[in-house]
Amino acid sequence: MTAQATVADALAAIWHIESAKVIAAVARLTRDLGLAQECAQDALVAALEHWPVEGVPDNPAAWLTTAAKRRALDVLRHRAQAAPKHAELAVELDTQHAMREADFAEAVDAALDDDIGDDLLALVFTACHPLLSPEARAALTLKVVGGLSVEEIARAYLKPPATVAQRIVRAKRTLAEARVPFETPRGAELHARLPSVLEVLYLIFNEGYAATAGDDWMRPALCEEAQRLGRVLADRLPEEAEVHGLLALMEIQASRLAARVDARGQPILLMEQDRGRWDRLLIRRGLAALEHAEALPGPLGAYTLQAAIAACHARAAVAADTDWARIAALYDALVQVVPSPVVALNRAVAVGMAFGPAAGLELVEPLAAGPALKDYHLLPAVRGELLAKLDRIDEARAEFARAAELAQNARERALLLARAAGGGENDKP
Repeated sequence: MTAQATVADALAAIWHIESAKVIAAVARLTRDLGLAQECAQDALVAALEHWPVEGVPDNPAAWLTTAAKRRALDVLRHRAQAAPKHAELAVELDTQHAMREADFAEAVDAALDDDIGDDLLALVFTACHPLLSPEARAALTLKVVGGLSVEEIARAYLKPPATVAQRIVRAKRTLAEARVPFETPRGAELHARLPSVLEVLYLIFNEGYAATAGDDWMRPALCEEAQRLGRVLADRLPEEAEVHGLLALMEIQASRLAARVDARGQPILLMEQDRGRWDRLLIRRGLAALEHAEALPGPLGAYTLQAAIAACHARAAVAADTDWARIAALYDALVQVVPSPVVALNRAVAVGMAFGPAAGLELVEPLAAGPALKDYHLLPAVRGELLAKLDRIDEARAEFARAAELAQNARERALLLARAAGGGENDKP
């Protein structure tokens, strides 16, 4: 591998982790999300030109952020100079540019300080502006903050990639035309945007927990970022039950990450995991957040119910101790709050574990006959598991093969192909 290719690979890895932070830092300066993303991309191109010659800097994230901010200043100055009515602004920008970069960045950050004080969280709230549809908010935030591809977002929403791409383009155009500022809202507006923000954090975490595509089974960095943002949000909004419910869900699920793959990176399914490798600190944090959410007034929301389901697994010392009857009851409640086909499929799994595979299969069959999950690989995977438990091996193999065809993640596809070849009983991850 050439030195240039090595640097390009290193930059790709750095960009995957740092891009959202670079965009957020520049957005605080430009107060324009679309412009911030463009300037961040310009910084990436500059790095591709300079790093193979000069070497990877000691602090690559700072290099990218500085380059993106300088590009933003150039754009702002050009815009100001091109409009006579903004001549005074052009003079001000020239003065600011004369300051040392670090001093200027500190001055901007101090001037634009907000209640939550987290650039990435402000970026999420900006992308979740009420001018956008809920679907557009989530797609834009997953693209800008989570760094997901259009294809990955499409799979998360079970939508065609072209539809998702159009949503993202239209969302950015809408924010730009409305001159929506980069900020964390306050008061009633913050609470109005909160459901969209929680949905986005949930989807980012899920993409990290079980990557929809690519060669890796998990993307722990996405999980960690979603957890970090969730902790910040929970600290600032102690009376919002669903904030703490989502945090509980993420902490408990993240506790399993080390146990979900073997030394070769191959997936280990939930019921086969070494529970001694589960992170007990994260479990304690998750259970504490769940207790906090359940203690607040009002009915249990979707995230709190899912956290309660995850807690059933966390409290079981061994797989055989899992309280599947309680999990099935919690899914009965969840499907009333979130009547989606994916939740219905998960409920069928729980019913099958609690009351036998025939009962689970009875719930799966209507889902298999409908159009909503026709391209969702976990539907035939679940059906295959239930058929295998009923000793309908040939039918089970066909379902696993179908699931493997639909799966986009290489590790998951390999697992499903192995199940298709074997046809024996196992449990979903």
